[in-house]
Amino acid sequence: FVDIGQDAHVMGGNLNDAINEGVRRGYTEGYLRKSVLGDPLKRVNTKDNTPAVIHTRIVPGNKLALWVVPKGGGSENMSKIAMMKPADGVEGVKKFVVESVRVASANPCPPIVVGVGIGGSFEQCAMNAKRALLREIGSRHPDDYYAALEDELFQKVNDTGIGPMGLGGRITALAVHIEAAPCHIASLPVAVNINCHAARHKTVVL
Repeated sequence: FVDIGQDAHVMGGNLNDAINEGVRRGYTEGYLRKSVLGDPLKRVNTKDNTPAVIHTRIVPGNKLALWVVPKGGGSENMSKIAMMKPADGVEGVKKFVVESVRVASANPCPPIVVGVGIGGSFEQCAMNAKRALLREIGSRHPDDYYAALEDELFQKVNDTGIGPMGLGGRITALAVHIEAAPCHIASLPVAVNINCHAARHKTVVL
């Protein structure tokens, strides 16, 4: 994830190329698993984990902020999205989130971190679900309504009894984080993006 201040200038080359070079070095020099295919159907490994998936936003200021978020396919494959009816309301949202975790079961290597995007559009709620995973575990949503909803979902997810690695127990999730956005009057998009217990991410501001 990249936030570029509108007054910042990137010089000396292409920003995406620089990010991909950093990923390349990290995965080759760090002897990390190479998991990226150059084409989804031809299935040929690029052997250096590039190209990276890059999401860029223009923000106020003159800084450049980067979040590096390595994420495994086991947890990513458990993502779910639903274009719910507004009448489904918050109860429908809660049911969808808990059922998504229940269906995922042991696949995302619990204990997990659950990112939930509510509102926006089809693609925006999915992006917000993933951005929710960038929050530090233990942080609370600034809106008391959503903070309370996070607490309730956290309890409901742990009540599933899936447990660490799906072997049963009271800790299925380490956190549930929500990001909400305005949406169309006829829509209630909801997305769930799950991260494994490692929940790795690193941030740098230049």
